[in-house]
Amino acid sequence: MSSSAGKAGPRAGAGDLLALVRSGRATTRGALQQATGLSRATVGHRLDRLFRAGWLREGPADPGGSPLGGRPSVRLEFDDRHGLVLAADLETRHARAAVLTLGGELLAEHTGPLDIAAGPGPVLDTLGRWFAALLVQARSPADAVCGIGLAVPGPVDHATGRVVQPPIMPGWDGAPLPGLLGDAFRRHCGAPPPPVLVDNDANLMAYGEQRHAHRDCAAFALVKVSTGIGAGVVVDGGIFRGVDGGAGDIGHIRVPAGQDARCTCGAHGCLAAIASGRALAARLTEAGVPAASGSDVRDLLAAGHPEASRLAREAGRHVGEVLATVVTLLNPGVLMIAGDLAGTAFLTGVRELLYERALPRSTAHLEVVTSRLGERAAVRGAGALVVEHVFAPERVEERLAALSL
Repeated sequence: MSSSAGKAGPRAGAGDLLALVRSGRATTRGALQQATGLSRATVGHRLDRLFRAGWLREGPADPGGSPLGGRPSVRLEFDDRHGLVLAADLETRHARAAVLTLGGELLAEHTGPLDIAAGPGPVLDTLGRWFAALLVQARSPADAVCGIGLAVPGPVDHATGRVVQPPIMPGWDGAPLPGLLGDAFRRHCGAPPPPVLVDNDANLMAYGEQRHAHRDCAAFALVKVSTGIGAGVVVDGGIFRGVDGGAGDIGHIRVPAGQDARCTCGAHGCLAAIASGRALAARLTEAGVPAASGSDVRDLLAAGHPEASRLAREAGRHVGEVLATVVTLLNPGVLMIAGDLAGTAFLTGVRELLYERALPRSTAHLEVVTSRLGERAAVRGAGALVVEHVFAPERVEERLAALSL
């Protein structure tokens, strides 16, 4: 779940002070004294370690003045330019890679075809080559990279970074993705690999969107409908993954309307078998409208194709029926629809069934919205996840010790 924003007690270390500054809870020396109970001298000593590491900087004076009285205090700011994050989002047939500042600003980006069915070795090697080119484009050295985030379209054991029985990722089950991507970074970028974090794409989309525009929403749900269907949930600022990364895999909930449809997972009746981009592409192809994936369906919807629109609305109704249960269980404040099918027709279908089937109490304060970050949501979420990991208080202490600070 969410990381600590700093311990409000006399044992707070430099990592806790940095977390308080980064969260905005305490951004002056006086405010840090109040939040932690530490003496002025102790706060100054621990801040000095952070300044010497290059992780903090002084900004303009706080116009509100010091909470302990006296003249206005100098504002403390996290220096989000002292390092970089690499992030990548894998789809079934293409991928996106990016270089980001620690504050989430996009410095360089590349998108291109990349067939996930080629397997983890070739795909991650390609990402390593893309990362090397992007660092050159961003005029940044490889040793400035603090971490790498990777979004994949399948269930992930977050503790190990391994994909677990992914229905649409043949050959990826159990592969050691952090090690493989770290090796690709070493080969192509010429530097020791930084930490590599891997998570499900819907999880990272939800994390990116919630942090970008819905930070005050304590229960946020995102449903991605592209080639497959998945959901990401952010509760109290942290991704909810379940016990082994399987939370949100709603594409494989059985629905009555799909009892005769065979899913890619091998079962019959899964929601994804009748309402995903892959399912709609197959139905359109049968009707004489060639489409191979969710992205092809998206293009047809953008062109106003009537049969694609009809099928998207029907798919939205199927998804809305499942989401009625999801909303009743989670009681989110925001439900976001994202992915290739997240247009007017699909959203209309979702709303029709969701509000018809869910209890009024569950939808009374619910906002049903579409993506704000669009196709960059997962890379933004992956970047943010890396930053939270690298600058967690306990890791800050470890890194300061390694730097002899």
